[in-house]
Amino acid sequence: MIPINRPWLNDEEKKEMLMVLDEGILTSPALEGGKRVQEFESLLRRYLSIKHVIAVNSGTSALIAALLALGLKEGDEVLLPSFTFVASANSVVAAGGTPVFVDINNADYTIDIKDLAKKITKRTRAIMPVHLYGHPADLDEIAELANSNSLEIIEDACQSLGSVYRKRQTGTIGSMGCFSMYASKVLTSGEGGAIATDDDLLADQLRMIRNHGMVEGYDTRVFGLNLRLPEICAAIAMGQMKKLDEMLEKRRNNAKLLTDLLSHSDGDGLTTPTEPDDGHKKFNWYLYTVALDSRQTEDKINTPDLPGHPGYRDLMKDEMVNSAKIGVAVYYDPPVHLTPYYRELVQSRLPNQSREMPNNLKTTEWASRHVLSLPVHPLLSAEDIEYIANSFKSAKQNLKK
Repeated sequence: MIPINRPWLNDEEKKEMLMVLDEGILTSPALEGGKRVQEFESLLRRYLSIKHVIAVNSGTSALIAALLALGLKEGDEVLLPSFTFVASANSVVAAGGTPVFVDINNADYTIDIKDLAKKITKRTRAIMPVHLYGHPADLDEIAELANSNSLEIIEDACQSLGSVYRKRQTGTIGSMGCFSMYASKVLTSGEGGAIATDDDLLADQLRMIRNHGMVEGYDTRVFGLNLRLPEICAAIAMGQMKKLDEMLEKRRNNAKLLTDLLSHSDGDGLTTPTEPDDGHKKFNWYLYTVALDSRQTEDKINTPDLPGHPGYRDLMKDEMVNSAKIGVAVYYDPPVHLTPYYRELVQSRLPNQSREMPNNLKTTEWASRHVLSLPVHPLLSAEDIEYIANSFKSAKQNLKK
């Protein structure tokens, strides 16, 4: 089976991990974190060209800590897409806020600016754009809306380490940017995350929040949790940082080859991911996500699935997994607002029926039924990519029979 993602680990990470075990210091309750946590933070800070990086134990923890640092109050709303991993919305709830779901655009599956503008109210406190699949959101337009409405921007950059927006790294443009180092990400520590910021006060808050609000001993000064990154995880991340550029380049080369091969695919109904021609966005190619049935364009969002039967995407997925043994995956179906918990949560928090249940997330719901992600991780060879492309074409032909 060719997996959708696989971490590239070698002797560098193993050596650092064994050194941690030999030293016997597996974690640290110090405000600044353990030795390797600090070393990793320094490496990532230089890579991002940012003033502060605060390492935590997951991307979810990074989002929660960032929202806690803002001091969300009950009733405060955070605008974010529903087409994302549920952690984005869960972090808002965990921090005491209310998630308000915004539709996406059908070009790169990031937050739709027009719908975002419509959903800003007096209760809105922050915007959380998600750089989904490593595709940078339209941060200039988001910043314009945020500035004109006195809102904070927290970038969910959990999938976009190495992606660039107008020559700046994603996660460094809002007041805070949150990264994940989960096992499948472009850089992994097994489990882990980080928050980037140029704000000294926010950085101080974040270091306390990840450590039960403590500075010296048991002197809790703000509400916090145990969000610390263990030293072994930091050791893995240090080794990963040393080959991050190489891993990103391999992903880019694999994505380019896959696009070239799929462009010769016969028949219609396939849209491959493409960076904008103006050069303002550079993808990290965390996920290579295609849309099946490109004829169902924006003005046909409510039409039935094509080419001819419902669930065409799911049939393609099954064919690729079961017959070709390629771990293609669907991210995300259902979208967050259609999960049982969030259906009930949104309904229960509607203030005096001032806002209807989300029924205008048409592109979100279309994408959830039509996208499919293919492997392009750095451990794949050119032969592997050719096999994936040929298997994809064969699956399409088999479904036509």
